[in-house]
Amino acid sequence: MKRALLIKNGLIADGTGAAAFKGDVLIEGDKITDAVYGGIAGDIDAEIIDAAGKVVSPGFIDCHAHSDAYLVLEPDAPSKITQGITTEINGQCGGSIAPRYGEARLSSDWASLLGEKLSWRSLKEYREVLESVKPAVNTIQFIGHNTLRSSVVGYAGRAANDDEVKEMLYLLERELDDGGYGFSTGLIYQPGKYSTPDEVLQLARAAAKKGAYYSTHMRSEGDAILESIDEVIELARETGIKAQISHLKTSGRKNWPKIDRVLEKIENAIGDGLLLGSDRYPFCAAGTDLDVVLPDWAQEGAAKAECARLANPATRKRIVDELNASDRDWSEVMIGGTWSDETKCASGRRISELGDNPGETVCSILEKDLCRTGAFFFTMSEDNLNRILSKSWILPGSDASLRAPWGPLGADFSHPRAYATMPEFYRRLRSLGFSLEETIKRMTSMPAERFEIKSRGVIRKGAFADVAVWSESEFAGRATYTSPHEFSSGIDYVVVNGVVGYRFGKFTGNRGGRFISR
Repeated sequence: MKRALLIKNGLIADGTGAAAFKGDVLIEGDKITDAVYGGIAGDIDAEIIDAAGKVVSPGFIDCHAHSDAYLVLEPDAPSKITQGITTEINGQCGGSIAPRYGEARLSSDWASLLGEKLSWRSLKEYREVLESVKPAVNTIQFIGHNTLRSSVVGYAGRAANDDEVKEMLYLLERELDDGGYGFSTGLIYQPGKYSTPDEVLQLARAAAKKGAYYSTHMRSEGDAILESIDEVIELARETGIKAQISHLKTSGRKNWPKIDRVLEKIENAIGDGLLLGSDRYPFCAAGTDLDVVLPDWAQEGAAKAECARLANPATRKRIVDELNASDRDWSEVMIGGTWSDETKCASGRRISELGDNPGETVCSILEKDLCRTGAFFFTMSEDNLNRILSKSWILPGSDASLRAPWGPLGADFSHPRAYATMPEFYRRLRSLGFSLEETIKRMTSMPAERFEIKSRGVIRKGAFADVAVWSESEFAGRATYTSPHEFSSGIDYVVVNGVVGYRFGKFTGNRGGRFISR
């Protein structure tokens, strides 16, 4: 017998942008079977959720996430489900949980925390592990270029040869056939930064033939942002792939004035059918690994090679001198997650506060953390952020792995976007003049339509029952850069595929998330 759930007396914002109405939503099994203005008549044998005074909306879709590995560690997805997120699009910025061969390594935090749970090589094997733990949220998996490249080429700072490209193509096509939804690049990171445009083009062309999507952390989001946008547009033109620019920003104060040209280029490309749009988190600090500040030559070979250079006095001095001679404002760089007892005291502090030799400070922290340190970069404009968010083609993306205030994931010093992206995105759009209905549409049906996530992102008969019940006045992010492990407030219930996974601050232990394929 199908289980039934009746959500009564709520203000139903169905995700389409239509006017919200007071009524009931009936769920049977994993589907919505009715959504009725004024209420469903008659007695129904169902669990009742009284949503009087609350908003009832589709669950929110996180269009750019990195929870691939952590769904295995914390399948309740605490930091995500407490924001009302019911679906994540993972495997972004060129880094994915599969395929993992050769020299390929997962990001330092994933690999260290997974330990013996890291038992898969392929996407097919990962899916088996994921389905065994039954995650609380749905996941869509992109296949990362950096993961492909490190599986075949390793971390060498060179172009791939023809045979290596063919091997990457084989792996990509296999993973897409086994449920991969798209292909992602992170062209600022190792080893993708060493790839030629033609290498990326060939992989994107193969993904396009499979009907897959393309998302890209471009080669530059600062000094060369305009040229990087041109590269994405040309790739889309050449391959016909459905392309999305990741976490759009204009990084670095001197690049803030480029916002007009950035928006013009993207909107022209959208108008020509070459780009789908972009996503963005509602914060002005980026979050990534601290070692991205090292000179390019010092990054080659990834963490093991970086540590060897830092251990060599002459090479270390060269790195320190180049860092100190750069035009970087070290007051804009805050230490995030650290990995040793000696460096924990630096978390939440700016490099400029930690001594008068920033180059040596950076090298010292990286050396002690084996080049795994996280950092926040306060290089973005508040005005530009609001201009970006005001565009209808911008969708919410946390750019974050799930977190929890306890266990192994609670020891990290995460970016507040891990816990607070959805309420902050909602709050900012409302402050920009968007209605409740328009804002919810941006967070639900628009992501579902863009990525063709079938029968999700809406409250209507026959749709999958991904539903959030929440208080508009209380929906707020509480995580900060110095106190990151704080759950958002205002979410009362989260239902995923008909299963109540979260109820009034408690994780029920019932998890209804699924791996979603094209």
